[in-house]
Amino acid sequence: MAAADPELVAIAEAFALPGPVTAIAPLGNGNVNDTYRVDTASGESFVLQRLNTAVFAEPELVMANLQVLSAHAQQRPLAGQRWEVPRVIHHRHSGQPWLKAGGEFWRLTSFVNDAVTLDAIASPAQAMQVGRGLGLFHNLISDLPADQLADTLPGFHITPTYLAAYDQILQSSQLQPCERAGWCKAFIAARRGLATVLETAKAEGRLLLRPIHGDPKVNNVMLCAQTGVAVSLVDLDTVKPGLVHYDIGDCLRSACNPAGEEAPPGDPIHFDLDLCQAVLEGYLGAARACLSEVDIDHIFAAVRLISFELGLRFFSDHLAGDIYFRCQRPGHNLERALVQFKLTESIEAQEQAIRTIVEGLR
Repeated sequence: MAAADPELVAIAEAFALPGPVTAIAPLGNGNVNDTYRVDTASGESFVLQRLNTAVFAEPELVMANLQVLSAHAQQRPLAGQRWEVPRVIHHRHSGQPWLKAGGEFWRLTSFVNDAVTLDAIASPAQAMQVGRGLGLFHNLISDLPADQLADTLPGFHITPTYLAAYDQILQSSQLQPCERAGWCKAFIAARRGLATVLETAKAEGRLLLRPIHGDPKVNNVMLCAQTGVAVSLVDLDTVKPGLVHYDIGDCLRSACNPAGEEAPPGDPIHFDLDLCQAVLEGYLGAARACLSEVDIDHIFAAVRLISFELGLRFFSDHLAGDIYFRCQRPGHNLERALVQFKLTESIEAQEQAIRTIVEGLR
């Protein structure tokens, strides 16, 4: 992609920018949307995204959620610390917070300056800041009524739904069986009972529906480039009503796997207890006031379930022909599934140690 692709420049300049576009370049390595950094003659930068409408079937609702979140954040500044929620930039003429062009859906948001993201955690200090970032976000939105947000991804993080979809895909898949796929099938079969643990607690009223981020993996937490302190949580398309445990579990499974989500086949996968301790120290230090004792009781169940769930989703997509997650090579989703299932095994083997960490931080 050229630094100033004319088509992308035209799309970006349809929004209310403070100056002409000087450069556009791909940003990040997300699996769903196409994302670009837009630099302008004013010196300000922005984030241009083409939303994947195969994933977000009602992108207007995604944008409505972002505006609700932004308005709420402006009313609740975090005193004494830097924390940014990306601002939505409106279309120059229509005033809408999006642009539809050639059957595609685009949006522009502010860029978080002087900040970096991590693809993998290198130290407990970084892990603590990743946890703190999620905790600050949960604290910020803890008094935002969940019914003010649309459910833009019905069924997202509802593990029983993913399991039912897997069962259907398994029956219709045309892929030839192989040893690694057979191992994954056996792994899922042995853990089917995991699927309902959080949804049952929600149905019984022990866990409450509230606003969540939906995808707080490590590289969605932005750290100040100078101090290493968490300053933003980005990639807000998945903000919706849900259980905070989806976020806690996703953050832990992402941060505490030193090999990373894209670990090559054969690399050892383990859940790092030191990183777990640091993430939870940061998270609970920022979010403890908005959590119940029952919420804390379910932290282990959350990290075990979400790693299993993501493995289930990767494996289902592999069986379906790689129609959801962007792949770089044949078998990529199978490799990703194996990483998450091996991580689940490591979490299970260290259950008592993880529970002890949680208890020590109550």
